Amino acid sequence: MARPSAPEQDSGPEPDRRPGAPHPREAPALFGQQAAEEGILAALRAGRVHSGWLLTGPDGVGKATLAYRIAGALLRWRPGASPPQTLEPPPGDADMRLVRAGSHPRLFVLRRGTDDRGNLRTVITVEDARALRDFLALSAADGGRRVVIIDAADDLNPNAANAILKLLEEPPPLVTLLLVCHQPARLLTTIRSRCRVLRLSPLTPTDLAAAMDAIGLATDRPLALTELAQGSPGRAVRLVNEGGLDLYADLVSLLAPLPRLDRAAAIRLAESLAGRMQDARFALAIDLADLLLTRLARAGLCGPLPEAAPGEAALFARLSPHDRAARLWAERQANLSARIRQARSVNLDPAALILDMLLSIEQTARQAAAA
Repeated sequence: MARPSAPEQDSGPEPDRRPGAPHPREAPALFGQQAAEEGILAALRAGRVHSGWLLTGPDGVGKATLAYRIAGALLRWRPGASPPQTLEPPPGDADMRLVRAGSHPRLFVLRRGTDDRGNLRTVITVEDARALRDFLALSAADGGRRVVIIDAADDLNPNAANAILKLLEEPPPLVTLLLVCHQPARLLTTIRSRCRVLRLSPLTPTDLAAAMDAIGLATDRPLALTELAQGSPGRAVRLVNEGGLDLYADLVSLLAPLPRLDRAAAIRLAESLAGRMQDARFALAIDLADLLLTRLARAGLCGPLPEAAPGEAALFARLSPHDRAARLWAERQANLSARIRQARSVNLDPAALILDMLLSIEQTARQAAAA
């Protein structure tokens, strides 16, 4: 009998688990992705059981949850039986119970492993991929289908990506690979060309609210959460659990005096985000600043947006009143994103990085005022 996947057997950290939310394999339901679910069911009913599926879409919209639902349906599908008509597991389903426990013998989950010190690696290595090869070398005792979930394919290093490519080029019988991917452009073209694509979309406000209700998370600022989560339940969970709504409001308040920045307040914010204990808050501040710049550009091009923080509408109307200013903010957003990725790769001091970002925003505000 094939052994359970090594990543599921260890007790180390899970890179695909979001604090404050159930793991995707444990999610009680999937919201707002009926089109993607029907897409794979239609293929299965037609007998087109592709060996590779690429699940794409924004981060946090349910790609991994869908992968586990697909895995459950494929693992239940016994040889000679009719194709599954739904991805919803029947009550008490033994296969889904094993999937949710992380111990199904015909499911392998390939994801980032840990180094010798027990820390999560930043990539999926070829050593991780070799464990998958060992799994596939064993046959299933009951002759059933086997499923591999790669979460996320974005994390594959070049050698691991080539190992997956070989599997897609010469897939073993009755094996399906489900690749969760946030940015398909980062994958090898040859991997993309050998997979059937399932695209997941941002959730509507109604579906987002239902998803949050299902896991028992609520906020007294639902409009702000809807705007900042951008249709992503995963992002919404992070915003609620890590104080993201308050942090975004602090950023808007800090930028209110632009085009002249309050330097003392900027330094205080930068210093509050420094230190190892502030890693999560620092990362969230970077993401929210990037989102703020994106919203500034949109406001200049599309007009007023629903307000995500007190004073945001007035700030945007003043800083991005027309398309010329919008273009400046879009350029600043793109430039800052690239600079931040570079700075984080060399472990630049967080306080210095935040302060540099705020001063760059101040410079752009002055340019926009003169445009």
